[in-house]
Amino acid sequence: MKQIYVHDLGQTPDSWGRTVAQLAAAENSVCPDLSEMVRGNEASYKNLYAAFSDVCSKGEEPIDLCGLSLGGVLALNYAMDHPEKVNSLVLIAAQYKMPKKLLQFQNMIFRVMPKFMFQKVGFTKTAFLHLCKTMMELDFSKSLEKVVCPTLIICGEKDSANRDASVEMAHILGNAELQIISGAGHEVNLEAPEKLAEVLQRFYSRIG
Repeated sequence: MKQIYVHDLGQTPDSWGRTVAQLAAAENSVCPDLSEMVRGNEASYKNLYAAFSDVCSKGEEPIDLCGLSLGGVLALNYAMDHPEKVNSLVLIAAQYKMPKKLLQFQNMIFRVMPKFMFQKVGFTKTAFLHLCKTMMELDFSKSLEKVVCPTLIICGEKDSANRDASVEMAHILGNAELQIISGAGHEVNLEAPEKLAEVLQRFYSRIG
């Protein structure tokens, strides 16, 4: 079964390298590049999600989806829209209702950062800021019940910005469990790749 690992906006597909390499089904894993998905088009959440949906919908076999932050938002969105296509869902540091004040604060910081910092992850500064702006109104509160697959919600112990949302989703979703990764912050796949791989492997082995 194909497993799709989706990186955060400030990461690249390589951010999953150390985690995926330790998984039993590493050869069936795909790590798409979010910046490539919107290249040549407006960098908006709508366009990014449409391109992401095309990647997930290829083939008839159900998929395992795992995403961090923005990657988790995309994965959750797809699981709500196509429940029959998703065998399992892993959401890491993800939100189901965008925290506007936090995003606005982050955008203030992004605006003063030099342009070369954004090129490292494949986006221009303008595209990066615009994509963040188009995400501010996202709210999946009324659609969470559409997620029926086994779901693992992960949050780093030090990721206070996403802890509450993780706990809430684990409570709301009918077939979900919560796992806190000790010692890790927001970017669990970079800060604790070995621990994350162990948690993922146990989850995938348990659900078959």
